[in-house]
Amino acid sequence: MIDILAVARPAPTVFDGTANTVAVIVLLLEFGMLRASLFGAQVRLYAAQSVAVSVLAGVVAVGRGVPELFILAVLSLLLKAVIVPLVMMSQLRDSRAEIAGSGSLGVASEVIISILVAAFGFFAIGALGIHSEVLPAAALSLSMAVVLVSFVLMILRRDVISQAIGFFSLENGVSMASLVIAAGLPLILEVAFLFDLLVAVVVFGVLIRVQSDRTKSFSTVALDRLRG
Repeated sequence: MIDILAVARPAPTVFDGTANTVAVIVLLLEFGMLRASLFGAQVRLYAAQSVAVSVLAGVVAVGRGVPELFILAVLSLLLKAVIVPLVMMSQLRDSRAEIAGSGSLGVASEVIISILVAAFGFFAIGALGIHSEVLPAAALSLSMAVVLVSFVLMILRRDVISQAIGFFSLENGVSMASLVIAAGLPLILEVAFLFDLLVAVVVFGVLIRVQSDRTKSFSTVALDRLRG
């Protein structure tokens, strides 16, 4: 009995529980984007997911004493939870298209596929045995699940808004993984990643505008017929 207690793992701390809870919320919001039937709902869910990632950065800053992450959390909150959603909503304002039901499969099939790839990502990363002094390893596994579900969103949805939101939320998954693996990364590099996201927002904004003006919709089905 004594030997069993000696090898037993310590109970998760409040910090671990909080970090894992926020990571689970990020994944659930990703599934919400996949399930959302309206463009506006997808954008709002992305904003909520970005807030959760910023909160996770703040939790790490407080729990592990990494003050640079406070700045990163604030910048991430402003860019991903305020500026990007405002840009996307401005693109939707002049369009009559509201339904994001452009999936190549039914919603139930998309959710089942997403659950399978999320489970694969979660357990595959868990099997690698990666440990971090900053965040629990479960957060890294959940971040990989977020990345894979984002890929499913981009691949199965045939409208440019969903694909843009999928790309932006993929960046949220990568940001969450970077908090686990390299929370002490120099701030200038973290800001450079946010700048890359800003460039992607501009590119997607131009693409959405051109697509909307030419076809009066956000569907990318016509682009699939293009041949070189």
